Amino acid sequence: MMEKPALDSSEERAWLGEGQSEVQLATSPDPTEPNDEDRPAWDSKIQYVLAQVGFSVGLGNVWRFPYLCHQNGGGAFMILYVFLLLIVGVPLFFMELAAGQSIRQGSIGVWKHISPKLVGIGYSSCVVCFYVALYYNVIIAWSLFYLGNSFQYPLPWEQCPIDAGTNETVKECASSSPTQYFWFRKALNITNSIEESGEFNPIMTGCLLAAWAIVSLAMIKGIKSSARVMYFSSVFPYVVLFIFLIRGMLLDGAIDGITYMFYPKLEIWGNVQVWRQAATQVFFALGLGYGSVIAYSSYNPVHNNCHRDALMVSGINFMTSVLASLVVFVVLGFRAKTIALHCVAENLGVLNLTSSNGSSHRWWPSFNVTDPSSVSLSEYRQWYHELGSTLGPQLTDCNLEEEMNKGVEGTGLAFIAFTEVMALFPASPFWSTLFFLMLLNLGLSTMFGTMQGILTPLMDNFKLLGRHRTLLTVFSCALGFIIGLLFTQRSGNYFVTMFDDYSATLPLVIVVIFETTSVAWVYGTDRFLDDIELMLKWRPPVVYKYLWKYVCLLAMVGLLAASLLRMVFKGPTYTAWNQTAASEMTLAYPGWALAMIVMLIVFASLPVPIGYIHSVLKSRSALDIPHQEGPGPEVHRELYTKCNSTDQLDSNSHPAPCEEDGVRPRTSFLPVGNEQYQLLRQQEEEEGEEEEEEEDTGV
Repeated sequence: MMEKPALDSSEERAWLGEGQSEVQLATSPDPTEPNDEDRPAWDSKIQYVLAQVGFSVGLGNVWRFPYLCHQNGGGAFMILYVFLLLIVGVPLFFMELAAGQSIRQGSIGVWKHISPKLVGIGYSSCVVCFYVALYYNVIIAWSLFYLGNSFQYPLPWEQCPIDAGTNETVKECASSSPTQYFWFRKALNITNSIEESGEFNPIMTGCLLAAWAIVSLAMIKGIKSSARVMYFSSVFPYVVLFIFLIRGMLLDGAIDGITYMFYPKLEIWGNVQVWRQAATQVFFALGLGYGSVIAYSSYNPVHNNCHRDALMVSGINFMTSVLASLVVFVVLGFRAKTIALHCVAENLGVLNLTSSNGSSHRWWPSFNVTDPSSVSLSEYRQWYHELGSTLGPQLTDCNLEEEMNKGVEGTGLAFIAFTEVMALFPASPFWSTLFFLMLLNLGLSTMFGTMQGILTPLMDNFKLLGRHRTLLTVFSCALGFIIGLLFTQRSGNYFVTMFDDYSATLPLVIVVIFETTSVAWVYGTDRFLDDIELMLKWRPPVVYKYLWKYVCLLAMVGLLAASLLRMVFKGPTYTAWNQTAASEMTLAYPGWALAMIVMLIVFASLPVPIGYIHSVLKSRSALDIPHQEGPGPEVHRELYTKCNSTDQLDSNSHPAPCEEDGVRPRTSFLPVGNEQYQLLRQQEEEEGEEEEEEEDTGV
């Protein structure tokens, strides 16, 4: 095949028509086609990279990834994660980047461009993005609440409050801890179960309004305004993480935490659930299926090296997860060491009380029991295992590893464990302010990407919305706030858990399965690699072909099956806070909540079959139109059918159609140069027996 020439800038902006029975190339501007000249663009490559990194690096990197490492074998889980990232995450991330950059539209337009029957994939992505935006902004509201409470000394969660009526410590706080009490009672004022809705929490409602106002103002001018905010919101969390790491390394117990993190427990590789959790984390860490990756890449120049971007962003994402895990394990190591040493002090106090003349006993320890600060944890544990365990249940084994095993996940890690540790730091308000500013910026940078995954496809496919970007942004944020009031009830935290666990996971996996099938089997991996070659000016390794067609697709189907089976056999549950017992307990969702979960999943997945059925019905109705009518006078462009570049036309003969009747010709993301086009029969009859000149046509 002849080498394809480089595409000039004017050709890059041409578009293939959509939804036609033949490939169409406009010979003159068509007002119905998107005007690529007016499309916003990134000011610089660093701006784009910060946006992609800011979206993919979110709160999950700080509190989900460390928890999974914590619970699933430390270093062994990291090795498994890197393996799945390379064979599943990077190829799918590269696929979305390439599709968005080549077609230069949002998720709806991209899949519609491949085939009108696939347009529902883009709408499903928009629905899931809206789900995520609803509850993600609630977490930002919580961060705002804690940030506001950090400007006081001592911090309000450092000690239990006193009951004014009895002049005693509040019972709920005394039975739990100051940080748990502040989180569940002061911040959330939570009910005992999801069935007790309770009234609205006015403070959280105000914080949610502030969170949506920040998002609206930052996105009101599209990527031009949000990208400027990204310079701070994407970089600031790294500064804070490094500050916390340096400070944490100076803490007692930091090395114990890091050792626990990296010590590999290879036996976990035989656990199917660990593979499921690792694949899910890869999936969500890169933001696959949301449409935000596609939306951001659609603002790139068409010849941008998206393959390098995929490797770079994936690498930064993983290294951020490792950095966040180091910080978390350093802090958890300090917390566990502090709790263990407190346990030693309590046990030595009990030992002093129960022994009047203990020094004469055979089991009496050799260390100074009257000065707990002089007794190391290893000394106490050695004595306990040799002699102390025989003294009865009043003495306990102060096990550091057991404290480390009490892993906390998600909001518990950020709003309970970390706040507890920061209360122990000197100048605790400073560290608390720094931490919640970091959470706020992590959440906002991800929210910008999530909202872009909603707004960009809608503006690309509906001209009216595209002309009123500001109104669409404000309306979307206002709608998000109104629906988000569901989460500011006293039971709102349970709905956040429901949305986080079920509204996004299954629909997103389904969306990515359809995306991969569309590229690998509907459009074709060879053709997709051809289009990428035109963009990059070099061909990606052929291994991507087999990863897209088999490995990624099978991995996604396996993840979907594992998630469904776990949901069916284990049953959806949630963790509730019982005020009387002052402890957490696991409860099953009531019937109406299960119905809500099913409706959320179905509603997000429904656009895919609806889009397919609508396209089929539309095609059939088009076939019912009499062929004799031909194109009306309002059609201002000619219809062409693409020939294979190896089938040269005989200049002395009448051009003949290149495709057999009834066979749809190839469409491509980027119509390639050095290919021949000829008029369709319908146009030939109107033009007579004129011969057409061969010409190179490119995008």
